[in-house]
Amino acid sequence: MKKKKFYGFVFALTVLLLATLLFSVLAGRFSISLSELMGIFKARFAGEAHEASMAETVLFGSRLPRIASAALIGCGLSVSGAAYQGIFRNPMASPDLLGASAGAVFGAALGLLLGFSLMAVQLMAFGTGVCAVLLTCTLGRLVRGQLDNNRVVLILSGMVVGSLFQACISLVKYVADPFDSMPSIAFWLMGGLTYVTASDMLFLLAPISVGTAVLLLFRWRLNLLSFGEDEAKALGAQVGRIQAVVIFCATFMTAACVAVGGMVGWVGLIVPHFPGCWWGRTTGG
Repeated sequence: MKKKKFYGFVFALTVLLLATLLFSVLAGRFSISLSELMGIFKARFAGEAHEASMAETVLFGSRLPRIASAALIGCGLSVSGAAYQGIFRNPMASPDLLGASAGAVFGAALGLLLGFSLMAVQLMAFGTGVCAVLLTCTLGRLVRGQLDNNRVVLILSGMVVGSLFQACISLVKYVADPFDSMPSIAFWLMGGLTYVTASDMLFLLAPISVGTAVLLLFRWRLNLLSFGEDEAKALGAQVGRIQAVVIFCATFMTAACVAVGGMVGWVGLIVPHFPGCWWGRTTGG
């Protein structure tokens, strides 16, 4: 009975997601009717020769890439947040815990300051986000002998590295031209999907799809880690290897999301709690 309720809840969320996506496609400054949408897809996939209408240009050139990217970013940050909360056994853990978001934003801000193209800025943000987490893990290894708890070491190292990159971001903002690059940096820090294109959607698709698939394969091992490191080792789990795989996948997804959408807050922290809150209410837990 409990499983039926859970699957029903997942089905309801899926329907809600599809309804939201459909509403986002139809609504906007340039509205598109449902019949017009069906006609556009019929003509596009049937291969009929026709002149692209304004609605078709808006749909495929702007609206669909933004909607798909928003869904992918929400998926990537939510899965990353749930993974971090599992391995750190902390319901307040988020994808930026180890400095991935701060590192990615620094890379984007530096790329905008240097006048790089949008694709170069995204690649730079992705690279610096990954480097920030590698720096966190390296720092954690250096000080691990001073603390017994590996999770505490990583969290504290992430705070240090995050603060370091936040200081670097402030330095970039200080030297940026207030009438040229500074507005672009400020807009990036706010997060947004205004300039997202189809290539950006493909840029998100690979790391989020692969990272989510790997984390789903490791879901039972994450459940073991929720009991604690000692208990997980007693049950035969390779704690260090599992943590490395989870952090690697979550970091790649978080860096890719920030590289395309900028600093997006709360999604990776709040969304993983929705199923748990509903499950606790329906089962009395």
